[in-house]
Amino acid sequence: MPKITGGSLEEHRERTRESIFAALSALMYQRGFDAITLADIAAAAGVGRTAMYNYFADKESLLLAYAGHETERYLAELQGALAEVDNPVDGLAAYVRGQLRHVARNHLPPGTALRSLMSEQSYQHMVEHVAALEGILREVLSAGVAAGYLPDSDVAALVGLVTACISGRTVAELSGAELDQAIEATVAFVLRGVGARLGADGRPLPFPSQ
Repeated sequence: MPKITGGSLEEHRERTRESIFAALSALMYQRGFDAITLADIAAAAGVGRTAMYNYFADKESLLLAYAGHETERYLAELQGALAEVDNPVDGLAAYVRGQLRHVARNHLPPGTALRSLMSEQSYQHMVEHVAALEGILREVLSAGVAAGYLPDSDVAALVGLVTACISGRTVAELSGAELDQAIEATVAFVLRGVGARLGADGRPLPFPSQ
């Protein structure tokens, strides 16, 4: 019987799941998702191969659970970051920074790659997580347009533009100053792309009233 590492069986299972997720993240960074097996992940997490199947039946179910777990955690972090800014343009910058750091931290394959790794049903679950993020982005952009900090535009089109910029930026293998530079370059590109006006000090400027 496996050693219980928490105060209860439930705590033990949660700690084991966290260890499995951490092992998956590290191995995806080192080798890529395709090159690792469930046995590799179990060994890295310190979980017996047989016990591993009590948590996840296969790599697909593990990847889906990991992505959902990390997205939920990230959504809470993002909402906290947005609560600290008082301007929708700064909120958009925080959104882009947060998204790119989330990808860099968790080493998840981009959306198109994920689709090839999952069944259609599992991928649709992933799409639901993405929809929650896009909902926040839509709110930020709509607030920017309504407050006069962004030009009157088709918000749905802006959501697609911003999402494409983030998805197209490869940051999973970057770290330190190189990662910071890549993120800030993407933020600047996105802000220009949506038409935000910035002063000489970098602060957002509203458009003149018509």
